[in-house]
Amino acid sequence: MKKYLVIGGIILLIAALIVPSFINKNTIDEVENKCHFGFKENLAISFGQTANIPIISTEAMRSIELRLGDSLLYSWKNPALNLKYTFDSAPLNLGAYQFIIIAIDSEGNEVRDERMVRILSDVVPEKWGVQIDKVYPHNDSSFTQGLAFEGNTMFEGTGDPNQTGSTVVGAVDMENGRFLKKIGIGTPYFGEGITLLNQELFQITWTNQKCFVYDTKTLVLKREFEYVGEGWGLCTDGKSLIMSDGSERITFRDPNTFEAIRTIEVYTNEGPISKLNELEYIDGFIYANIWTSNLVAVIDPVKGKVIAVIDATNLVVEGKGKGEVLNGIAYNKASGKMYMTGKFWPKLFEVKLIKGIKAV
Repeated sequence: MKKYLVIGGIILLIAALIVPSFINKNTIDEVENKCHFGFKENLAISFGQTANIPIISTEAMRSIELRLGDSLLYSWKNPALNLKYTFDSAPLNLGAYQFIIIAIDSEGNEVRDERMVRILSDVVPEKWGVQIDKVYPHNDSSFTQGLAFEGNTMFEGTGDPNQTGSTVVGAVDMENGRFLKKIGIGTPYFGEGITLLNQELFQITWTNQKCFVYDTKTLVLKREFEYVGEGWGLCTDGKSLIMSDGSERITFRDPNTFEAIRTIEVYTNEGPISKLNELEYIDGFIYANIWTSNLVAVIDPVKGKVIAVIDATNLVVEGKGKGEVLNGIAYNKASGKMYMTGKFWPKLFEVKLIKGIKAV
């Protein structure tokens, strides 16, 4: 008999724990449904476009707030059951945002509903290609992560995929592909993008959250910065450092403190472009290798709009050899010439852009 009493007690205990959870969930769902958006799917609109946001209540509400993230868009007191808010995307950057309804019902309960909205670019990217003008040798033992010029001297930074302490940065003799001078940082550091600004060379790391700053002439380490997240590509517009982290985000940083100044998200008219890797700043635009692809995005640095996509498949066919993906863009301001290569490639290419058509 005790056995059955114990079993019965256990069943009642389980029921006592489970049933209230269902009751609470149903109550919450019932409260949430009292005031909700008049559409079920998330939104995607083009930059500068307006959209009507319907809000529907099934009973009278004391108040309703419509928020975009942490910002209040509009609030209503004793509102009608059906509302409409005209949302203007023009003041915002491209990217993903969250619409939130916070309503208070007649009994003082809070009612919430949420939807996501993506603001896409209003520009359809052009299709560009690259023409090979000249071929240089490249060290096929270099896991290229960054290229940059100071004057007529090209610098290269490498990674360390096999954790052998092969991360280095230094000046390269373009005629033979060898380093003229270099410095290594050893394990566990995995070097990523590099750039040069005010006679200093900046080198970020993948997951080590360190930026190393060297004297350009001597390669003596001057200082280090720490940051949160991953480091992928790095370039400069002459004022700020511009950094990618493998997502669609690009962060502008103060070269004196490495603090973030602002961020943009990179979008086409169809959606975000992620896996942004090696970066170069050329004539007012950011050029970004898209990791694992043969493509380079040309990005407006103000809003993050992709104005063109470069198909560099011909470089991959001609220059990859036994190497890995396309990665490495450099621009020599003195000569106006552009260079591209890849990880472990035996060739470095001087290239010319073909705008409006793909190269053959």
